[in-house]
Amino acid sequence: MSFIEREIGAVFLAVKDIEKAKDWYNDLLGIEENIDIQFGHLYVIPSSNLVLDSKIYSKRHQGEAPLFHFNTKNIQMAYEECKKKNVEILTDIEHGQWFNFRDPDGNVLMICQC
Repeated sequence: MSFIEREIGAVFLAVKDIEKAKDWYNDLLGIEENIDIQFGHLYVIPSSNLVLDSKIYSKRHQGEAPLFHFNTKNIQMAYEECKKKNVEILTDIEHGQWFNFRDPDGNVLMICQC
């Protein structure tokens, strides 16, 4: 038995400008709710465990592997939506299942059909 649960409570994503990141992610994910930024540097994306944090931006490691993926039920439509929003897409749809993209702060992320 362990007192550590097998569940991720939150993923922190380093962003340079919290206001711009909030707007970008809200647009990408179709979020219309107006949730306040907390403590001047944190924004919790509604209905998710994703926390944008501008205070940790200088400490982040920018790699080429995705940090996590967003789920989709239709990978082709998600891909087309990202293209329409001028998201920096890094790969084509691979194996009919996923593609990688970069957010404006250089974070590599993935969208995956589950």
